[in-house]
Amino acid sequence: MSDPNILLLLTDQERFDVTHPDGPDVDTPNIDRLANGGMYFERAYTPISICTAARGSLLSGLYPHNHGMMNNCHEPDAIRTDFPEEIPTFGEMLADAGYDNSYLGKWHVGRNQRPEEFGFQYLGGGDGHHDAANTDFREYQKKQSIDPDDISLEETIFTSNRDPTLIAAKTPIPPEATRTYYLAEKTIERLEEWAEGDGSCFHRTDFPGPHHPYTVPEPYASLYDPDEIDLWDSFQDPYGNKPAVHEAYLGYRGVEDLSEAEWREAIAKYFGFVTFIDDQIGRILDTIDRLGLDSVVIHGADHGDMTGSHRQFNKGPMMYEDTYHVPLIVRWPDVVEPESTCEEFVRLLDLMPTFLEIAGLEPPEGIDGRSLLPLLRGEKPADWPTSLFAEYHGDEFGLYSQRMIRTDRYKYVYNPPDKDELYDLERDPDELLNVIDNPQYQKTRERLQNELAQWMEETDDMISMWSQKVLRE
Repeated sequence: MSDPNILLLLTDQERFDVTHPDGPDVDTPNIDRLANGGMYFERAYTPISICTAARGSLLSGLYPHNHGMMNNCHEPDAIRTDFPEEIPTFGEMLADAGYDNSYLGKWHVGRNQRPEEFGFQYLGGGDGHHDAANTDFREYQKKQSIDPDDISLEETIFTSNRDPTLIAAKTPIPPEATRTYYLAEKTIERLEEWAEGDGSCFHRTDFPGPHHPYTVPEPYASLYDPDEIDLWDSFQDPYGNKPAVHEAYLGYRGVEDLSEAEWREAIAKYFGFVTFIDDQIGRILDTIDRLGLDSVVIHGADHGDMTGSHRQFNKGPMMYEDTYHVPLIVRWPDVVEPESTCEEFVRLLDLMPTFLEIAGLEPPEGIDGRSLLPLLRGEKPADWPTSLFAEYHGDEFGLYSQRMIRTDRYKYVYNPPDKDELYDLERDPDELLNVIDNPQYQKTRERLQNELAQWMEETDDMISMWSQKVLRE
């Protein structure tokens, strides 16, 4: 009997709350359908809120400071442009064990590397910007009678900085001619190949959305009325007693003067993008049902998106829940209890050893990730961590070290260049009030500082030696 087929459906910058029943009113019936058939992880987090680094952690099961891809590989200030060849990845290990691996869509791990170098057959769908070339998708659009060089976007919203960035827009092309639809179509073709084969397969589809620009076709572009969008509770953040970089980023990103009406329009497009992707996930799930495939299906995201929370755009040196808390759902018939939830802290990098153990393989020694199999079976190991560690090293703004520890109630953020942060998430779930200087929280701060120092020491964090002097005072 062969090992289970595994299908990973990864999104880019999808917030946790837009797929959660208690979140905003975003229509995601197919993600709900997936969760109803499996386990919804209430506390899944990315180890870092930036694409290359998070994706490197997914591949390797290592924190970014251990695999070395600490900021985006396509930028001129990339710390590393390519993933270290000597580090084992789950794709290579599955391929060596006989899995037939394939990959579609966004890559963005190495500037000069492609999925083929990591054990995958690459089936296309890259955007040609910081991925494999997108010639296959361009040809697909031409067959749909769309000239990819002559698409005039409508309802555009741009940032106001010197080099404006497109935030959101409506595309006049039909859904069937978009990259999102195309990736689902190619995934369906791959699943049909699975049905005809007899070996074990792993497939990964990386949707490039709902990452900005939130560019969506009708009917999704007008699915959500901007006038009915409630701005996030954190929108009016006064930034009192917070690191200076938070408020500075409003100007740096060019959204300092973006009006509430423009934000509502942008959020409406983001919600439409989420629902558009959800519909494509539905097409994929329908195919699995039609073909009778017995497969493990996983949905997750590399990290979240500010989308106007705290009035911020994109992401940056701010360790808010909006970008670190991510969706994660696993459906595995006859193993995972349908409609189950997990309240334990888990991380994107835990998927690497999970994939390997599903395939009957031992994860490499020394990785930071930990297999989710016990949790998927409804068993909580006695030593499962009660806190979570994350990091950030900067993006195109320049290097900016941050470390975070998240517990059931509190979040402590260590900002070596600036003021630290402490949030009481029970009283302040929107992270508006930094209580780092409040004497009532002194013991909590000291406890979290010591626990963070221990996390940094145990994971060989490169700034651990110097930070111990501050954190263990």
